[in-house]
Amino acid sequence: MAERIGWRPLAVLACLLALGGAAHAGEAAPAAANPKQEAQMMAIAAELRCLVCQNQTIADSHAGLAVDLRQQIREMLAKGMTEREIADYMTERYGDFVLYRPPFKASTALLWVGPALLLVGALGTLILVLRRRQRLGADAFDPDVPDDEASADVPNR
Repeated sequence: MAERIGWRPLAVLACLLALGGAAHAGEAAPAAANPKQEAQMMAIAAELRCLVCQNQTIADSHAGLAVDLRQQIREMLAKGMTEREIADYMTERYGDFVLYRPPFKASTALLWVGPALLLVGALGTLILVLRRRQRLGADAFDPDVPDDEASADVPNR
């Protein structure tokens, strides 16, 4: 009788076993008992950079450190610390890099002014190159070749 079962039930069983792994649920993120406190924690976490991912906030990151920092913020809020105190603590511990909007000071001046300096430098270089090209005579450039002559140079296959 085992010979009459066929391959179809075995294929169905293999599919069910394969889908069983996809249905496995992950651990839910811990949440504060107070929804207002959870919203406050997410607002603070949205202003702090994930030190592992570096291009995400700790509110968006799934890295282990980000999860730990969110839990630490929950605990600080439960102790009654303000948003400013929490940000100061994180800055003291991890430096200005942890802030998504670091303050303007000597150590972060290039971060704030750098893009503008690069833009001014690029525009200055463009103007310089265009003025030099304008001073050159027409014979300094390759003559324009009409499309008919350019296609005549290419052999037919």
